[in-house]
Amino acid sequence: MNVSLALAGNPNSGKTTVFNALTGGDQYVGNWAGVTVEKKTGHLKTNKSVDITDLPGIYALSPYSPEEIVSHDFLMGKGNEKPDVILDIVDASNIERNLYLTTQLAETGIPLIIVLNMMDIVERHGDRLDAKKLSEALGVPVFEASALREQGIATAAERAVEIGSVKHKPYHARINVKFSETTQAALKAIIDVASANMPKTRPQIHFAIDLFERNGTAQSELGLSGLQMESIERIITDCEKALGDDSESIIAKERYDFIAWVLDTCYIKSERENFSDKIDRVVTNRFLALPIFAAVMFLVYYISVATVGAIGTNWVNDVLFGEWIPAALEKGLTAINAASWLHSLIVDGIVAGVGAVLGFLPQMAVLFLLLSLLEDCGYMSRIAFILDRVFRKFGLSGKSFIPFLVSTGCGVPGIMAARPIEDESQRRITIISTTFMPCSAKLPIIAMIAGGLFGNSAGVAFSAYLAGIASIILSGLILKGFKKLKVSQMPFVMELPSYHAPRALNIFRHTWNQLKAFIIKAGTIIFAASVIIWLLSNFGFENGTFGMVDSEHSILSYIGRVIAPIFIPLGFGSWQMAVATITGLAAKENVVSTLSVLFSASSGMASHGNIDTVLSSHLSAAAAYSFLLFNLLCAPCIAAISAASRELGSKKWTAFAIAYQTGFAYVISFLVYTVWSAIS
Repeated sequence: MNVSLALAGNPNSGKTTVFNALTGGDQYVGNWAGVTVEKKTGHLKTNKSVDITDLPGIYALSPYSPEEIVSHDFLMGKGNEKPDVILDIVDASNIERNLYLTTQLAETGIPLIIVLNMMDIVERHGDRLDAKKLSEALGVPVFEASALREQGIATAAERAVEIGSVKHKPYHARINVKFSETTQAALKAIIDVASANMPKTRPQIHFAIDLFERNGTAQSELGLSGLQMESIERIITDCEKALGDDSESIIAKERYDFIAWVLDTCYIKSERENFSDKIDRVVTNRFLALPIFAAVMFLVYYISVATVGAIGTNWVNDVLFGEWIPAALEKGLTAINAASWLHSLIVDGIVAGVGAVLGFLPQMAVLFLLLSLLEDCGYMSRIAFILDRVFRKFGLSGKSFIPFLVSTGCGVPGIMAARPIEDESQRRITIISTTFMPCSAKLPIIAMIAGGLFGNSAGVAFSAYLAGIASIILSGLILKGFKKLKVSQMPFVMELPSYHAPRALNIFRHTWNQLKAFIIKAGTIIFAASVIIWLLSNFGFENGTFGMVDSEHSILSYIGRVIAPIFIPLGFGSWQMAVATITGLAAKENVVSTLSVLFSASSGMASHGNIDTVLSSHLSAAAAYSFLLFNLLCAPCIAAISAASRELGSKKWTAFAIAYQTGFAYVISFLVYTVWSAIS
């Protein structure tokens, strides 16, 4: 018999770590039907008949954000999926906030098991949490665990499978939140009005609370008549008047009152300042926070671009793709008497194009590794909190930082990460500006310019990151001036997880997933683009006939010369630079691969290894930095544009976004080139 388990919990509760520990490598990732929220599913590694679904991290089971909607619908059995048991992963070091979701999960009627994760942190803080007393107070099984150490997780899973294997099970271990007499009376009255419409698959209290909070989904699901809704509205209004608050706030306050009562029976908090608080007094300090953040990010780019990463990239470019692979291919092609055009296609086209992009893999690996470390230890959550004070002045909030952070990996999920932002104008501004952050596809461009013209300067690489943030802030100021983008500021609430030692397996898994996506793109899109660019740059009309020609007379050169004048004011008006910029619309990595293919053909260089010398002959320092800025800030790749179009939900807004991004990039690049040229 198959058993279905659902992992639920707050963001940063360690839920994904638990999922990885339970499933091992037996998992697959997709999207929920009709929603671009990630869905992770796997099998218990000790029992393949047990399915495990990792629900998105949420703070509440209210169907508002995409994460909440998919979690709510999955637990309610919509879409023919419903778990037998819920494993509620609770961050024991933030137990009061985490138990809010627990009270809602218990009202679904699905058997519930609580996993107290991060108990080692609780002990380190000097706090005391009695799991047995907590279990008695809530009436559900409670297990202590440490996901990082894989302690207690297997025991909890075994108990969940045991409960889920019971074929006909009643509502199991339901937590009965003790609401006030006034609220309880209102909920009972709602049940009396709507009980005939309530299915037997879930407890009536679940529907009653949804109706009390005026949840439109519950109203439509139950098919209540107008007369019933009028009666329910009167009940809610009377309760609101009696308690002097709106219905949602009443339920939230009384849930927390209940949680406080429960914790009084089993939790003693130490009065001494814990390790996380001591660190936060420094890193979230009003005056020190931003300088520390700048120093940390500079160090990240210094290590990944200028030192450790640069060593690996130099070897890959100069030795692997500069000597070994070309030499092996030369030998093989000569042995089979390959035609000159085939030799050029393989060496000057495919190897030069794909190799130019893959050459930056070591730098990307180090960058992803360091960013994963910062995220996993809890520091990146602090940055969202820190930047909220800055972003709020420019039409954004700390919530916008999450899409910006995600965009450092890829702009597509970064754009989709803006969904939870409640204010529509703020969400649109975030979507329009989030791709200003340098994503992994732009890193080869940064590394090429920083390495080729500025001697592997960490300062130049770091300035690209700062330019992205500065452009976002400036754009927030510009865009909020538009009448249709008026922003209504909303409070930013975020749970700051306790600092903890990153787990090596999580770090390497996240880094590999990022690199794998990049390698796949290099083997598909970049490969195809390199072949096309080689064909267009090696064939054309000369003396009235069509055939192989030098690159200056190729089809691509004629196309490039039509486009090139647009970029003359920015300092990079050669047709090669213009073509490379345009091909970046398909994938930003194409900028590097295109230049490598074109310069291979025109200069006779064997690989990307000599592109530094060729670039310096085409661009001044001012023009090079202008070229870098334009390609970082202009309209993103087609995939990101498509994602933005879906999220903005309008062709007009999409066209506006593309025009704004490209126009903004042009103006900034022009100003930088003009000023730099004037003072140099």
